[in-house]
Amino acid sequence: MALKHLQKAAAFVLALGAAGVIAVAADRIYTLPDPAAELKRLFPTAAAFSPLAGQPLHFKAYASDPKANPAAPLLGLAFWTTDLVPEEHGYHGPIHILVGMDMTGVLTGVVVTYNSEPYGYFSVEPPKFAAQFKGKTIRDPFRVGGDVDAVSRASISIGSAARAIRDSSRMVAKQLLPPEVVK
Repeated sequence: MALKHLQKAAAFVLALGAAGVIAVAADRIYTLPDPAAELKRLFPTAAAFSPLAGQPLHFKAYASDPKANPAAPLLGLAFWTTDLVPEEHGYHGPIHILVGMDMTGVLTGVVVTYNSEPYGYFSVEPPKFAAQFKGKTIRDPFRVGGDVDAVSRASISIGSAARAIRDSSRMVAKQLLPPEVVK
């Protein structure tokens, strides 16, 4: 009798866990089904990219095709800020940013792929917004008005985007880069 209850409880816990995984996957917002062009902008010398996978979710950029060369050097990682810090919102909602980072913790660039900000056209959309993050390291402060340009009337959007880039980059670095890089 006790064994049956234990089996039912175990089945219930398993079902709950599976439902949680499905719910998390269903909550992921897809704004760009094929980011191949954006990945190539972040890693122009990459020969191949992995599918979005892993924990945390990320793409891998390779110097050569890992199918042809299993020892293909890893150039860096790319990830969506919205996958890592989904609670970070601008004035009107989440700002979807694809971030590239090399294996030393230096950002190779960022691409804003979607936003619904009312002032996005002069805050997070212009190329100069994304350009200012290229070459930043995970140790930089990402402070609006300091090392990140402030934009009048768009401080919430700019601040949110900078925090999302900083926080997600540091999370990925801590979990996926070699320990000596993250020190």
